[in-house]
Amino acid sequence: MEKSSVFPAIDLEAIKKLSLFSLLQDGDLQFVVDHSSLLQLRHGGRLFSENQRAQHIYALMEGTVRVYRLRQGGADELAWFTGGDTIGDFDFARQAVYDARADAVDDSVLLMFPGFGMALEDFIYEAPQAVTRILLCCIIMMSSRITMTHKVTVDNLSWVQELQRRAYEDPGTGLWQQSFLRDEMNRILRQPSALVMLKPDRFKELNDTRGHAAGDEAMVRIAMILKTFTRKTGRGWAVRFKSNETGLFINNCGIEKAGKIARALGKAIRGMKPFPAQEGLPAFNFSATIVWTVWPDDGRKWDSLLEGTAAALLHFWRAGGNTIVHCRRKQNG
Repeated sequence: MEKSSVFPAIDLEAIKKLSLFSLLQDGDLQFVVDHSSLLQLRHGGRLFSENQRAQHIYALMEGTVRVYRLRQGGADELAWFTGGDTIGDFDFARQAVYDARADAVDDSVLLMFPGFGMALEDFIYEAPQAVTRILLCCIIMMSSRITMTHKVTVDNLSWVQELQRRAYEDPGTGLWQQSFLRDEMNRILRQPSALVMLKPDRFKELNDTRGHAAGDEAMVRIAMILKTFTRKTGRGWAVRFKSNETGLFINNCGIEKAGKIARALGKAIRGMKPFPAQEGLPAFNFSATIVWTVWPDDGRKWDSLLEGTAAALLHFWRAGGNTIVHCRRKQNG
């Protein structure tokens, strides 16, 4: 890479205008700013060459860059990029090796992520969710640019699926995040579908008396129970909605089956191994508030059903918990 100067300051507002990062939230955008560098290429400067591993994404702020392959007697022009375009995003996401080279046609300024002296593996464990969402943005950009999207997706299907899983996975428990339901509901909602939401009782007491490590351990154990249920049913998703609220979304699951699952889940939570008595503290036994509902039997609008179930969960938890409640149509309006 031939650079003439490096700029230390990166404008967050300018980053927001780039198509590559347009889907990112402010926290992820700040992560990009903190882990990027600006570079300037003079006319004819080399950005990357064939057989070089793709270790950066380049967003062209100013100027023009051409990507081409050398051949006997000339060059095959592959693409020309101008301000606002992204270069090498899909190659970076796959950590592939370039099969072409890129040169500045005129004086150009580019954002480089990760920045100088940084590599993806340096912070992928520091902020896995932010990194994964950035990689997904790369795929979205690639899909909008390449006419052979279907072929690219099929050729890399297992990799794309793994990337999607990482993007939606809660790092603390391995459960699916609620954003998965929000983004994928049109695809996975099948009549009937059951929603079972769970909130452990006296969780603040557990954290206050045994420490947050005990709370984290309890959440991991609850997550294991939920994932066991999806394995046994052979379908569905174990989800972390927010904080310590978790549950199951199971499509093709009617009222009778959903009720059995809710009752079995309550029994499994009560059967969790207690935290033993220690230093004057009594043993901590587990229980949970569980509220369940079925779409469309208990409500035709999925969003309203989800909101109503979450509200009912909080209501019955505050009322004392350790109960299992069917959130019926009347309760959902």
